[in-house]
Amino acid sequence: EKLIGFEALIRWIHPENGFTPPGDFIPIAEETKLIIPIGRWVIWEACRQLKGWQTKFPNLNITVSVNISPEQFKDNKLIDEIREILDESKLDGKFLKVEITESAIMENPFEVTNRLIQLREMGIQLHVDDFGTGYSSLSQLHRFPIDALKIDRSFVISMGESQENMEIVRTIIALAHNLGLSTVAE
Repeated sequence: EKLIGFEALIRWIHPENGFTPPGDFIPIAEETKLIIPIGRWVIWEACRQLKGWQTKFPNLNITVSVNISPEQFKDNKLIDEIREILDESKLDGKFLKVEITESAIMENPFEVTNRLIQLREMGIQLHVDDFGTGYSSLSQLHRFPIDALKIDRSFVISMGESQENMEIVRTIIALAHNLGLSTVAE
């Protein structure tokens, strides 16, 4: 077994209420569009931290995954901001993985493809997060420049309890394999 990477996840410890689950504050941040500066900060911190580790441990060959929310992905400044973050942090794009949900990808396929291509040109790896829970058109999936499908945890956790969930996971893995994509079990 070998460590290959990390996923940067945001958590909030409220000064009065203590730990606040992401499900309680992320939807509000999405709705108010505060998710855009929050997401930018998460990308910056993830890249800064990984570059710091690479400087301290020069042979460290790991990646960091960052979730991009649908609202953040629609932001016209996203590509330039990621380019700037990579430049300022001096992190090579090949060490960054961007995770985008199925629903964000299917919302506007032409614009999404253009953004994904621009991210790929920076060397960034592209993953479809929570795969199996959205409404993706399987006939269009192969058109997107993505590297991996991340199987939603709801299927992975209940594989042993349900033959249907086991078959869903097998089908997603076969689909990914046939499209030349990697899979990640959440």
